Amino acid sequence: MRASSEGLLTQISQFWNMLDDLAENDPERYKNFIEQELKDGKQFCVGPEPQLCLQTKILKPKEKILFINLCQWKRITAPQSATHPVPLSVGRPEDFSEASGSYTVIDVAYNPGVLQAAEKDQGIKDQLIKMTMHCIEERFQLTLAHSYHVTGFKIKGSIGRMRENLMGTKTDFTGFKETMGTENILENIRSSTESEPNRLPQVLLTKKQTSSDKGRCLIEEISSSEIQVEVKKPAYELKVVKDQNEKPLKIEVKIELPGINSVSLCELSVSEVDLLIEVSEKYRLYLNLPESVNTEMTTAKFVKNKSVLFITMPLA
Repeated sequence: MRASSEGLLTQISQFWNMLDDLAENDPERYKNFIEQELKDGKQFCVGPEPQLCLQTKILKPKEKILFINLCQWKRITAPQSATHPVPLSVGRPEDFSEASGSYTVIDVAYNPGVLQAAEKDQGIKDQLIKMTMHCIEERFQLTLAHSYHVTGFKIKGSIGRMRENLMGTKTDFTGFKETMGTENILENIRSSTESEPNRLPQVLLTKKQTSSDKGRCLIEEISSSEIQVEVKKPAYELKVVKDQNEKPLKIEVKIELPGINSVSLCELSVSEVDLLIEVSEKYRLYLNLPESVNTEMTTAKFVKNKSVLFITMPLA
C-alpha cells in the first residue's frame, strides 16, 4: 500500500512540474486548463440528486415496507455502449420507525443519462426498476414482492441522509475552488490516498457472476432491441378453492397462451403475495394474489395441445 502511494505521489509531482512549465511558457493556456479542471472537478463532486421513489415490500427474511430512492449522480459513469453493463452505486439499507409503522430505505444511484432515458421510455423504465429490485435481492439476500408503485414524492427521507449513505461521508463542496487551491492539493490527495482508498463504491451489474463476485450485485445494460417488443396480457381465470366450511385451501390460475407449444418458453415467478409470468416476449401477466400462498408447494402444468398453463398454489 505504501509503495503504491509513493508511486502515485511521484506521478503527481511530475504532473505539477508539467503545470509549472505550462504556466511559465503559456500562461493563457495554463489559465484555461486550470479553470476547466476546476469546473469539471466541481461537477464531479456534486452529490447525487433524487429522481424518483419506489414503494414495494420485503417478504423475507422479515416482512416490511421498502422504499427505493433512485438517484442520478454524475460521478457514476455512463454505460460504454448498448452491449456494456450499467454501472450503479447501492447504499446500505437503513431502517426507520414512524407512528404508521416501520420501513426500510435503500438508495441507488445511476448516471443521469440512464434515468433520463428511462423517463422517456416506459419500457426501459419498467425494465430498469425490475433489474434494480433484482440487484437489491441478490446484494442483501432479500426476497421482494414483484409489485411496486412510484410514489408521489421523489425521495423518502432527507437528501442529506441519502447523500451521506451513497457517498460514505458527510461532504460539503461549498467553496470548492478555495479548498482545492494549489497550495494544499498535494496534501488533500495524500490524505485521501492513505485513508480513503475505497471512497467511491461502485457496482457493475452483469448477469454472469463468479464465486469471487459473491455479495456484489449484478445487472445488465438494457438495449432498445430487448425492450421495444410489445407483449400482450393473456386471458386467464383465477379462483380460490375452498373446503366445505368455506375455508380457503388453494388458488388455481388458468392462463391461455395461444401460439406457445413449449413450457420452456414460460418464465414463472411466484411470491407469497403475487405472481408474474413472461412468455417468449409474447405474453406478460402480473397478478396480486387474494391470499398468501406457499411458494414451495406451488406447482405448474402446461397442456401442450391446448397451449394452457395451470398453476396451483396451496395457501400458506
